[in-house]
Amino acid sequence: MKSLAIIITIILSTFSANNSEKDKKNTDNHSEVTTYYLIRHAEKDRSNASEKDPVLMDKGIMRAEDWAKIFKDVPFDMVYSTNYNRTKATAQPTATSKNLELSMYDPNNMFDAEFQKETKGKTVLVVGHSNTTPAFANAILKEKKYEDISDDNNGTLFIVTIHPDDSVSSQVLHIN
Repeated sequence: MKSLAIIITIILSTFSANNSEKDKKNTDNHSEVTTYYLIRHAEKDRSNASEKDPVLMDKGIMRAEDWAKIFKDVPFDMVYSTNYNRTKATAQPTATSKNLELSMYDPNNMFDAEFQKETKGKTVLVVGHSNTTPAFANAILKEKKYEDISDDNNGTLFIVTIHPDDSVSSQVLHIN
């Protein structure tokens, strides 16, 4: 896991460095780059099938802490989560490591005009669910590119960037 974290850190650092260079260039053009990192919550406790808002199991807590380590070189401006125990617990270690408050978003009203305005020109972590995370990426892309994540997949990272010319690009990393 450590070697994987190092590799991911290098990839994300390179991506962040490229964005920083673009941001410097964009200052001259009065344009902004907006980058969204979207992940699904970590492993939840499934011991009580009737529990609608489960907490993370120990493995999930460890994954949430690993996400914070993986994202250590990403200059997040904001961290968003749905208002569920499992998503908040996944997002909180990264928010804490960046000295950021955890903000909530409504998964039924994602990427609305207000969210777009608040996040324009920012680097943002968004923690959601197996269906809302790819749907959020699709909303940013304005196309149905990604399918729902399998319910046992807690390691997919979507990175979606809105460039100054309003073009949008994306990439997906699988971190297990």
